[in-house]
Amino acid sequence: MARAAGQWRGAARESADGMEREEKHSLENCAAGQRSFLAVGEAQKPVYDSAPGVHDSVPVTHRHQYSVLAVNRSDGRVLWKKVVREEWPHEGGHNTGSPVSNSPITDGELLYAFFGSRGLYCLDFDGAVKWQKDLGKMQTLHAHGEGSSPVLYRDTLIVNWDHESDSFLYAFDKRTGRELWKVARDEKTSWSTPLVIEHEGKPQIVVSATKRVRGYDLATGAQLWECAGLTENVVSSPVFTRGLLIAGNSYYQQAMLAIRLAGAKGDLTGTDRVVWQLKRYTPYVSSPLLYDDTLYIIQHNQNVLSRLDPINGKPRGEPLRLEGIRDFLFASPAGAAGRIYVTGRDGATVVLRHDRENATLAVNRLDDSFSASAALVDAELYLRGERFLYCIAERR
Repeated sequence: MARAAGQWRGAARESADGMEREEKHSLENCAAGQRSFLAVGEAQKPVYDSAPGVHDSVPVTHRHQYSVLAVNRSDGRVLWKKVVREEWPHEGGHNTGSPVSNSPITDGELLYAFFGSRGLYCLDFDGAVKWQKDLGKMQTLHAHGEGSSPVLYRDTLIVNWDHESDSFLYAFDKRTGRELWKVARDEKTSWSTPLVIEHEGKPQIVVSATKRVRGYDLATGAQLWECAGLTENVVSSPVFTRGLLIAGNSYYQQAMLAIRLAGAKGDLTGTDRVVWQLKRYTPYVSSPLLYDDTLYIIQHNQNVLSRLDPINGKPRGEPLRLEGIRDFLFASPAGAAGRIYVTGRDGATVVLRHDRENATLAVNRLDDSFSASAALVDAELYLRGERFLYCIAERR
């Protein structure tokens, strides 16, 4: 679903403001009353052989249509659908993944949809393609698929291209698609979405990856700093608060570190710029939620929620087991109106109070499977399942 703030979780990668709390939902109360629309990336659901391949990857069995849909927020009607590409994917993906894991974004005037190896597209709100770019074909680790989303900052569109061949970070003019700069990255496959921050009066791009977390000057692409410390298969995106950049991941090993960016320059590995590090509590697929002064983290992809002080990395209470969720968690937690929303692949969403106790307020179930993170807009909660797109709101 397209995010209007230019980054997949909004400008600060934190909680949503102005949303009335919605604690209970079901198939019966999926209703809303707004006049605007959602944009959703879509690919034809793959049909796989009965047995998955090595490392949970799956083969490709037919051509895919890659399309963008505009959906009316008030009643769920599809306003338009634009097929931007149709082809056989050159490699498969993870058996729990999607060919369209990348989230579209918008500046309120134009819409940007990134399909990885199937191209980068700029569309207007009527579904007309204004420009497009073909960046080549990714070769992802274990053929697990692609997933990094584009990021928009003012007139610049940022795309990260980390894979098993030559990796790059791109910047494009959002209106014309003109390449502003392209910098090589000594990296392997990562799925993390870049984060744009404003620090010491200048915007910079931060990208988490296996070898290094790196910061780049947004205007020129010049690398400003780097820091080692994460592990293999970086999916989770970083967060930024009070001068601290916090990045983490979890695969065979767990790692999280907080980097103080004041005056950061060059290689920060092992220096006093790294103010804390952890080898537990860390996320795998989901990204942390920074809500007020608390960092909420899904441990690996389990139904366990940890709460940390982002300044010193110390736990705020014992980890919470989310009893209502019985399957893996891939979606990132979301926060609004003093509530934390955590959605599992089994269709359960646990609603917690945002305070020191984090009491469970509700456990809601939908007959679907969810990997995408929730979108919070005004007083509405949007959930993208494998079967349906849901709007959760109070009936009016």
